Amino acid sequence: MAVARTVVVKAVNAGLWSLQRSRSRSLQQAQTVRALSAIMSPPSKAVVYEHHGPPDSVTRLIELSPVEVKENQVCVKMLASPINPSDINRIEGVYPVRPQVPAVGGYEGVGEVYSVGSAVTGLSAGDLVIPSPPSSGTWQTYVVKDQDMWHKISKDSPIEYAATVTVNPLTALRMLEDFVTLNSGDSIVQNGATSIVGQCVIQLARFRGIHSINIIRDRAGSDEVKERLKALGADEVFTESQLEVKNVKGLLSNIPEPTLGFNCIGGNAASLVLKFLRQGGTMVTYGGMSKKPITVSTSLFIFKDLSLRGFWLQKWLSADKAKECRDMVDYLLCLAQEGKLKYEMELVPFDNFRTALDKALGKLGSQPKQVIKF
Repeated sequence: MAVARTVVVKAVNAGLWSLQRSRSRSLQQAQTVRALSAIMSPPSKAVVYEHHGPPDSVTRLIELSPVEVKENQVCVKMLASPINPSDINRIEGVYPVRPQVPAVGGYEGVGEVYSVGSAVTGLSAGDLVIPSPPSSGTWQTYVVKDQDMWHKISKDSPIEYAATVTVNPLTALRMLEDFVTLNSGDSIVQNGATSIVGQCVIQLARFRGIHSINIIRDRAGSDEVKERLKALGADEVFTESQLEVKNVKGLLSNIPEPTLGFNCIGGNAASLVLKFLRQGGTMVTYGGMSKKPITVSTSLFIFKDLSLRGFWLQKWLSADKAKECRDMVDYLLCLAQEGKLKYEMELVPFDNFRTALDKALGKLGSQPKQVIKF
């Protein structure tokens, strides 16, 4: 009996071992099948920086290996992405919010869906999408992000406007709506009028029947710049030197004193905006291109009761505004598609990134917004 029991036990153990080995082999085969069937992105060419510093010194163009497109992710073939001042500041390490290094440059752009994960709904290959809210890493040929990061837009959207719609036009729209109630017939004043934000402010204000007073730098060709801005809808355009008078309001013809001003430069250019504002007016600062402080006279605060505010789009976007942001992006793209919103840009092939970067850094004088085309 003992011998028979031993034989039975050995037989059972042998069967269990065989079953375990069979299950292990099946599991390995299943894992192999899953690995072979995993969706992978193509190799990607990207502009990366491994530490902060001057963008023309620390960035380099490299090839990135394919990455897995997980079940809730979307792989997008990028079509275009701009070089914004904030992109440069992130690379320099001076922007308040920036990705950890090493990082891929870029923050906004437009692309075409290349492939989607198994659990993705609402997006399919060929759809035109933008990262919304914008996120780092758009200076590369293929980007893989969760489906919630992508916003599907009309295929009729002009590519260069789709690539640039979020950071600058949206800033212009929010500043016109968030600080002072403006009615048709009111006026605003701004410096940096030739910037994309400035050009958008002029046009969006005009749609609402709001007058715009615009300040530009003294430079060669300023008369041509004035005409271009007036063609967009600017009511008045002054160079800084024209405003070196005691009473700037005497330069206005049938335009009420502005209640709202926008400053993206600082220094004397900011003071000129303040000189125009009426009693109780507000100046909103959204940039500091001159890297000079804003100086306000005591009398302006006491006798005119002026207010100084700041606007940072990234903070606004982080306040659970994704749905509102996408609705406004669609509105702005509709205007661009209809030719009602336009601004100067230069599309540059990705292989010429270095030249585009030099232009964005101001090495080659005043240049249009540089937009990389992949």
